[in-house]
Amino acid sequence: MDKNIENIGNIEERILRLMPDENTLYEAAELLKVFGNFTRIRIIFVLCRGEMCVCDIANMLDMTQSAISHQLRVLKQARLVRTRRDGKTIFYSLCDNHVKTIFYQAIEHTME
Repeated sequence: MDKNIENIGNIEERILRLMPDENTLYEAAELLKVFGNFTRIRIIFVLCRGEMCVCDIANMLDMTQSAISHQLRVLKQARLVRTRRDGKTIFYSLCDNHVKTIFYQAIEHTME
């Protein structure tokens, strides 16, 4: 058997062994869909700078609080943002540095 053909088979087997299960790949695809919304990307950019309440985000992005709240709900369900209550005010922040990394890498990629 030709060595090149044999190596191709080995590469395919290694790739298939390393491939995450279908559920993990599906969840990754769903996560990336959340990043596929212009308003949510703008909110993530704002939250990369620090914790903010809905009214401040709405003012910065010149949008209604209702529209911002809706998108924050989607981001929270996707575990990209978390909340902290201080009296009657709820503050939003990014869940972790992974969110910043994904966001900044996307920006960097588009600027290349």
